[in-house]
Amino acid sequence: MNAAAPIQAIYGRTADGDLAAMVGDNAYLALPVADGLRLWSGWRIDRPIAEWRRADFSGFGDAIADEAAFRVLVEEQVAHRREIIALDRQHRASDRWSPWGASQAGSVYAEGVVFHVTASHGGFKLDDARNAAMPATLRIESGWYEEDCDWAMVAFGFPELFTAYERRVAEKTLRDTYPERWEAVHGRPLAPGESFSNDRRLFEEAHAHDWIVISASLSASTPGFVKCVAALGGKRDRRPYRGFLVPKAEYHAGPHGFVIDEARHQSWALPTAPDA
Repeated sequence: MNAAAPIQAIYGRTADGDLAAMVGDNAYLALPVADGLRLWSGWRIDRPIAEWRRADFSGFGDAIADEAAFRVLVEEQVAHRREIIALDRQHRASDRWSPWGASQAGSVYAEGVVFHVTASHGGFKLDDARNAAMPATLRIESGWYEEDCDWAMVAFGFPELFTAYERRVAEKTLRDTYPERWEAVHGRPLAPGESFSNDRRLFEEAHAHDWIVISASLSASTPGFVKCVAALGGKRDRRPYRGFLVPKAEYHAGPHGFVIDEARHQSWALPTAPDA
């Protein structure tokens, strides 16, 4: 068990005047954007917070409303790191073959629950007993659960092996990636706005016969308008395409695409391909 000093957050302002925090080796930045703040992250910035610069950060994540929300997220990371220590996951060398290549190392979450790392990817391997104990709707018969999305099913199956932060991320991952599995686990349908992939399905069903923008650029010949190319249902394999002009102030792609209003949006003739 790690006997180091208790993990805590250190807050401050960067050289650019931005709100920032440090939790162990992890650095967090609240960067102002049009509608609030955007969380950025960095690692092992070996200078005081007052000397940090925006260029020290690369990865970015959640949109947050204000400083209070930033502090909530940072304190969640403090709790996460403390829980990781308490869970006392064991790390060991491994030469096992995985679906992603040779395992270079394994993290033992519990007997029969091992996370394997390879040169390119990784994921969990559950032994036969652990896999049989998984809820049927979440079970992958091979016992291999890749690290991008499938891991969330393991977190649902064995929540006691994961931190509160990991369980929260798993919940969102399952909703966004495997909405049918989430609904089966919770025994209710997802409401609009609860799942990205489910919302995309609903959007595609509602607009299967509408023209959806697949590419857009500012119009040089018609200032103040966005020149759009649209396909039926937003499907690039459905031709022919059509061109439309949309007022710049109105155009916003949104998470699933911009729907053309044929009654209001002026059409323009797409250039034809030259003869072969």
